[in-house]
Amino acid sequence: MAGDRTIYDCVIVGGGFTGLSAALTLLDAGKTVAVIERDHMLGGLASGFDVGGHELEKFYHHWFTSDTHINNIASRIGRRDQIVTRQTRTGMYYSGNFFRLSTPMDLLRFTAIPLLDRIRTGLATLAVRRVKDWKKLEDISAKDWLLMHFGKTAYKVVWEPLLIGKFGADADDVSAVWFWNKLALRGSSRGKGGGEELAYYKGGFAQLARDIGDYVGKAGGKVMLGAEALSVNKRDGVVEVETSAGVIRGRTSLVTTPLPHAAKILEGGTSAAYAQSLNRIRYLGNVCLVLEMTRSLSELYWLNVNDPSFPYVGIIEHTNFEPRESYGGRHIVYLSKYLPVSDALYQMTPEQVFEYSLPYIQRMFPEFDRSWVTRHHVWRAPYAQPIVEKHYSRLIPDVRTPIDGVFLSTMAQVYPEDRGTNYAVREGDKIAQLIAKDLDGRTPTIQASGTAAEAVRLAS
Repeated sequence: MAGDRTIYDCVIVGGGFTGLSAALTLLDAGKTVAVIERDHMLGGLASGFDVGGHELEKFYHHWFTSDTHINNIASRIGRRDQIVTRQTRTGMYYSGNFFRLSTPMDLLRFTAIPLLDRIRTGLATLAVRRVKDWKKLEDISAKDWLLMHFGKTAYKVVWEPLLIGKFGADADDVSAVWFWNKLALRGSSRGKGGGEELAYYKGGFAQLARDIGDYVGKAGGKVMLGAEALSVNKRDGVVEVETSAGVIRGRTSLVTTPLPHAAKILEGGTSAAYAQSLNRIRYLGNVCLVLEMTRSLSELYWLNVNDPSFPYVGIIEHTNFEPRESYGGRHIVYLSKYLPVSDALYQMTPEQVFEYSLPYIQRMFPEFDRSWVTRHHVWRAPYAQPIVEKHYSRLIPDVRTPIDGVFLSTMAQVYPEDRGTNYAVREGDKIAQLIAKDLDGRTPTIQASGTAAEAVRLAS
């Protein structure tokens, strides 16, 4: 790769859904692109691993029926027929009991709170989904906002355990905007009977990422795996992306990595104050324990755990959504926990995580036996969830970095929505349109090749 003297219109750092979407849009605009990804597969947090000859996401994934952007990208690459939609079952574990919460009728039967509070919760949920001006929520904490709309009883039983389970010690800092968006999004993915409907891609999200990458390659883009970006700078009017596989040059570059990574690779061409602004946004990591099992734990796909003594905030039985035949008859269960990377659970070995978790699973599901588990896997991500605090919009960095021609689009800039593949696709498309316009206004770059100078392929 060190001998590659091509100057691409755009060098994209990161092969997640933002980078892939941007590459596709730039190619459609007649631009030349190179996508570099440090991992050996595309997809970012949606990348997969092998389960008995079948591929499974390292971290659970689905999308909502209202997620138009990821539907559109599947259509753009001719894979719309690979999307399946299914109704799912959601529940809650509270005070030693399981409650199904998939439909409005389930809420009325939710005896963990009094009837009047159930009715208030249902009405408040409908009311908050009609909120359009999220900016009015920026100076309110999620806690205060939930107490105001749902009341103290529902907050203590339903919302506080989820808020603390997700954000831990940072729960009081979380903005109402974040929670509002979660409620509005889930409400937009309901079927005719009021039950939640979710969508999935045949073969998984890693397969979708691979299909987009293949399409990018066939359209003339360059996709490089196992190439870690070490620095991004500008020399002699050309952006140089130094990678572990050599230097890749471009008229522009798009960085899609988490902000702490972006701060590090951009530091040579930016100020300490800029790096500090990127590092101002805080993140939580994630530990995800994935179990391959011979039996099912429950009938539920998504189980919120409203028990502060339980180490995981959610139990997602994937094969209650995607049939277990997709995984050789295995039952697949995810146990997910967001936490600081300094937390003891994050530091454990995979075997320690598994042994630590077993007693809690046993307590929740008394019939469970460890012999049901044929294999277990533990995946970690240090930057899984930006902490969306009050007035978060003031913290979001601009998509243009101080380095001319270098752009920034990351999950931390998806706001007021939360991170997710659908919005990653949307943001990738949006930033690519801006880059294409910027390229059209730039002076063409001439590159040297051997002893002769020749014009590189330029934007059409």
